[in-house]
Amino acid sequence: MSDAVAPANGANQSRLWDVLFRPASLEQFNQRHVLIDGIGVGLTAGVGSFLSVFLVRLGASSFLIGLLTAMPALTGMLLAMPVGQFLAGRPQIVPWFARSRFFVLLCYVLTGLAPFVFRSHQPEAIIVIWALATLPQTIVSVAFTVVMGAVAGPGGRLTLMSRRWSILGLANMLTVLAVGQVLRVFEFPLNYQVVFIGSAAGALISFACSSSIKLPAIEAPTTQQSLIHTLREHGSTLRANQRFVRFTVSQFIFRWGMTLVVPLFPIYWVRNVHASDPAISAINSVQIAVTMVAYFLWARISQRRGERVVLLIAALGVSFYPLLTAFTHRVELLVVWAGLAGLFSAGINLVFFDIVLSTCPADQQPAYVGMYQTTVYSATFLAPLLGAALADAIGIGPALVLGAVLQLAGCGLMTALGVGREA
Repeated sequence: MSDAVAPANGANQSRLWDVLFRPASLEQFNQRHVLIDGIGVGLTAGVGSFLSVFLVRLGASSFLIGLLTAMPALTGMLLAMPVGQFLAGRPQIVPWFARSRFFVLLCYVLTGLAPFVFRSHQPEAIIVIWALATLPQTIVSVAFTVVMGAVAGPGGRLTLMSRRWSILGLANMLTVLAVGQVLRVFEFPLNYQVVFIGSAAGALISFACSSSIKLPAIEAPTTQQSLIHTLREHGSTLRANQRFVRFTVSQFIFRWGMTLVVPLFPIYWVRNVHASDPAISAINSVQIAVTMVAYFLWARISQRRGERVVLLIAALGVSFYPLLTAFTHRVELLVVWAGLAGLFSAGINLVFFDIVLSTCPADQQPAYVGMYQTTVYSATFLAPLLGAALADAIGIGPALVLGAVLQLAGCGLMTALGVGREA
């Protein structure tokens, strides 16, 4: 595995223009595929940001909205480690990554088609579609980290991912703006169906590029050990790898707060603030636009000051987003808070991605990423359901405040445990 992780230094430092339009090596061709794949994913994600809103307008309950976030977490919690072990035995991970991603993105198209097929219980039918997507989502979550790390190498992870996520964010932002206009052209629910079916273009772009990534074959083990035996072997390694353990534990608490409030935002916008579709589009667009620019900012700060500085500032900043939202009843302020959330969430995305790869053994990345993703999914399974239940029991505002408190607790734990410090 380590032979496939580190491309040449020059490829990592290549100019964006050269990577996109004049790739001169296999590493640069792979990076170009990664960046264009980001465009396809951004197009589809821009449409996907309206999925919860679509379900709310179809009459979905708070429980169903929470279930939409919780289902992938449950599947990932149960299967991320077996998936990691399975991928560790595959000589080529890219085909599994590309095909699984395509199926997940195709579910947005199926979401748009559902109201044509089901005249009643439409929210439930859409939830079933996304229940079927949970296994490929788990494969993508494990394979993505491994594939991106192999394309970029240790010295180029922040650069490649800041570029990819910025390009993805630009495609996402433009799509969200376009969707906001399209939703005004047609009557409900046809307006949402048109944009969800149209997301097929992004799915095809993503599949064409992600399946074109070429990585050296991984030498698979001659014998496949049982999961229990593998866990026993990793146990001693984990005890010695305290950087991985400290990061995994602290982000577990932090993610409880983050995911608890995820299903509450669209509910709060629609039910408490009575935001229109164009207003929701503006909230999402500003957050995406700021995130897109912030990736470059945090990558530069991380290179100059270290990833721990970025981690602590970003974690503290994003923790206040649900708190500010809970006390806001004007759309204009919600747009401002979304921009601040985009600024800090970009830093979280970058450093979490880099820390998990830098703290796990290079020759056991799929297995360790599977363990990490298990903790992520464990944190995100119950929290959205709890958030939805709390919204009904004590109100959306207090539930948002609780999410902020949990994030601040996770931030404090990361500070106390020294997460992000160099070995």
